[in-house]
Amino acid sequence: MSNTRRATTAVIGLAVAGTLTLTGCKNGNEELAPAPSAPASSAPAGGDQSAVPATPDAGQSSGAPAGGTPAGMAKPGQTFKIGETATVPFDYGKTKGGTIALTVTAIEQGNPSDLDVFKLGDQVKGKVPYYIRYSIKNVGTVDLSYTSVGHMKGLLGDGSEAGKLSVIGKFEKCPNDSLPKGFTNGQTATGCAVALAPSAETKVSGAEYWGNPYNSLSDGKGLVWK
Repeated sequence: MSNTRRATTAVIGLAVAGTLTLTGCKNGNEELAPAPSAPASSAPAGGDQSAVPATPDAGQSSGAPAGGTPAGMAKPGQTFKIGETATVPFDYGKTKGGTIALTVTAIEQGNPSDLDVFKLGDQVKGKVPYYIRYSIKNVGTVDLSYTSVGHMKGLLGDGSEAGKLSVIGKFEKCPNDSLPKGFTNGQTATGCAVALAPSAETKVSGAEYWGNPYNSLSDGKGLVWK
């Protein structure tokens, strides 16, 4: 895509039953994050708001066996209250062996008009955005500069996935940039994910983190906040 002409396109599809997934592109220097296949949506990336997005995609310790989580980390399927912290193993690209303290701090209802900037038309008609806000603290020994903590999706009241909007470019209502330079032990940052309720009558009441290794475990269970 050209860096001088700004355009937004979107294609709708289903990632998993009941979950809306939109994909699109933005011009600029940002890279388009690859969209993983079911059971979830792609992670958001940082950038510039004028162009966009998108994909609407919807016990603390364990001495884990091979393929599980390391001892001392949150267990697959573990549930937390909003504001509680999970200790999570974290890998990103070539950055391996990190550890983060991950906390979903709020799930805020937005306004349908917030989505107008994406020019997705009927693909988001009747849907209501919710902003899943979370904090990240580096509690390990690995420098996590410039990595991204995504893989956060919304859950509806019945436990099913909400739609997910993966934004390419900066969305002021829900910024989610890469972790800054010098993100070493003790450093903190914030992230945000956009979830879509199918109607005004249905609310996004929970959030699930399904980043590695939780997305590769046989039971497919992430960490849930509600």
